[in-house]
Amino acid sequence: MASPLRQLSACARRLSQWSFNELSSSFPELGAALVGLDFEFRERLFSPVVTFWMFLSQVLSDGASCQEMVAKALAALWLTEERQSSPGNSAYCQARKRLPVAFLQRLADQVAARLECQVKLNHLWMGRRVKIVDGSSLSMPDTAANQQAYPQPSGQKRGCGFPVMRLVVVFSLATGVMLRLACGSLRQSERALFQGLIEILQPGEVLLADRGFCGFADICILMTRGIDAVLRVQKCRWAGARCMKRLGRGDRLVEWLRSSKVRPAWMEPKARAEMPQTLTLREITYTVPVKGFRSKRIVLVTTLTDSKLFPRKAFAELYLQRWKAELFLRDIKISLHMDVLRCKTPEMIHKELWMHVIAYNLIRALMWSAAQRHCVDVFSISFKSSLASIRQWAPWMAGLDPTSSRFSKTQELLLVYLAQQRVPYRPNRVQPRARKRRPKNYPLLTAPRDKFKDIPHRSHYRRQA
Repeated sequence: MASPLRQLSACARRLSQWSFNELSSSFPELGAALVGLDFEFRERLFSPVVTFWMFLSQVLSDGASCQEMVAKALAALWLTEERQSSPGNSAYCQARKRLPVAFLQRLADQVAARLECQVKLNHLWMGRRVKIVDGSSLSMPDTAANQQAYPQPSGQKRGCGFPVMRLVVVFSLATGVMLRLACGSLRQSERALFQGLIEILQPGEVLLADRGFCGFADICILMTRGIDAVLRVQKCRWAGARCMKRLGRGDRLVEWLRSSKVRPAWMEPKARAEMPQTLTLREITYTVPVKGFRSKRIVLVTTLTDSKLFPRKAFAELYLQRWKAELFLRDIKISLHMDVLRCKTPEMIHKELWMHVIAYNLIRALMWSAAQRHCVDVFSISFKSSLASIRQWAPWMAGLDPTSSRFSKTQELLLVYLAQQRVPYRPNRVQPRARKRRPKNYPLLTAPRDKFKDIPHRSHYRRQA
């Protein structure tokens, strides 16, 4: 057995080999992409490549601050080069501002496209690629710049709320990777933001979405581009539909009539005038017999009207998978802490947002590699456990020579562990959306901080309210 002194010396040698880009060992596919950071810059401690890896490490960590990342960089600087630098975080924050947001967007697209190229026929639904669109929101610090770009909800008093950004994202049903996102303020509707994402959809693909994206104009635009859709029907649309032919139980062809008065705010009058007066669609109705599910009767509308090629049961199974979009959003917002961003200007908010997308897609790519290598379902692998493994394995893998056999074996072992970290199979599991642990007994901030009258004793809040 090795002596404690020898073990400590071996650990010190490994630590001395750490570098700022320790995550490059876990995500080697980013090496070539980072060559795109070819803009001119002075020779600094925080170069663009170093800053990118530190920013990515900060996003992947469990709530690390800029000061913590600088402390980590200073430790690595001393252990690798025996150099010292200022412990302040100003230089690192300025280096993050110099990162081009267009490059981060392009890098996120490259990671997603590379993963989508690995999708095979057995991963598709009825031979079609399916993409899910869904909407969400996130919060950010209450600064004047953020409030101007993303105002807080109108129902809140000034000084008592936080800026809120509205998001519309497109996921791949086969891999779970985020393909594209659009962001705006609460004054912009999800349907309007979605119009900027239609270009990511290719002819022959299927769009899966809930009733928030089910409109006459939306379906007409998709059909013009050769894109099929499976959407849940809004209740107000039933009044403008006429049955043309029954294809079976809960399955019929319907004709949608275009409204003569309503025009979406995001649509130009000329584009609306070119739309047809009617659309022939297929309407599918089925009931959900699972106890505890909120929806009992679901009505879908689709442009896939061939009942022989696309049976009714296949649509019910497909729409059940739409819930994966909610799980994907939970992974990136809760596990990666994107629900509350930290930057204080809209420009940095956008960079922080795209860094979260890059981190999420990289983890999905690693999960996909583990699933394909060991023949397991990629969605049975725990995202949170994969994130925890990357956090702990990345520093140790950085101390290995990438060309050595030990590095290859370590990488293979990491994929083995990822494939074994499975989520238990719990079909039709229902949990109440309620919190068991009570929050602190503080009152709500109902006035700006400089005008709010605090109560000295916390235990007396409820009695004096």
